[in-house]
Amino acid sequence: MRVTLAEEIMLLSLDDESGAARQRQSAGWAVAGALLLELVLAERVSVAGKYLELSNTEPTGEELLDGRIRLLEAWLRGRDKRRVTDWLTKDQPKAVGATLERLGERGLVVAQVHKVFGVFPQRRYPEADGTVESALRERLRAVVLDGAEPDERTAGLIALIHSAKLHRLAFPDRQPDEVTARMAELAAGRWAAESVRAAIRDMQAAMVTVTVVTVLTATS
Repeated sequence: MRVTLAEEIMLLSLDDESGAARQRQSAGWAVAGALLLELVLAERVSVAGKYLELSNTEPTGEELLDGRIRLLEAWLRGRDKRRVTDWLTKDQPKAVGATLERLGERGLVVAQVHKVFGVFPQRRYPEADGTVESALRERLRAVVLDGAEPDERTAGLIALIHSAKLHRLAFPDRQPDEVTARMAELAAGRWAAESVRAAIRDMQAAMVTVTVVTVLTATS
């Protein structure tokens, strides 16, 4: 089963048994960034510097991505381009919800509602089928720990995980300093066309910006 990069990040974030999201805030930004990267790889969106542009509105056939195309089209309102940080900030809450819903449709997680203090409903998504996540973790291990050459999508996924500092989610049995150097090397490597690598670099910068702003706002 082929899933999107956003779904892969979400699977890494969710606790298999409880269904609670770990590193929820950072993972949320990475999910939004992953959807944008998918659109770059599908040649629907271009990212250059601080700006993104919707270059092709033709559907991809994946509803999770096509929903973002429709939202982007409405958000741009006829403008040629807008800031990447503005889009990530706008889309992050919706992106997480849409990604969780898609995982449920695929039968990989099951939505459960718990009541906090018996009153406040809280959704959780425990694992229903672990085969996709297991294959994902093996792929990441092969590239990061064993030195295998990544394909374009895997390298892009690693770049997103690295920029969002989700090392513990990807490698819970390793200390972050055991994997960060290799992940940084992969994020900066020549694994894709220059336009895609440039887009990744610009998206990484945007994700760092929105993450820092969110943390400062929460602690002020």
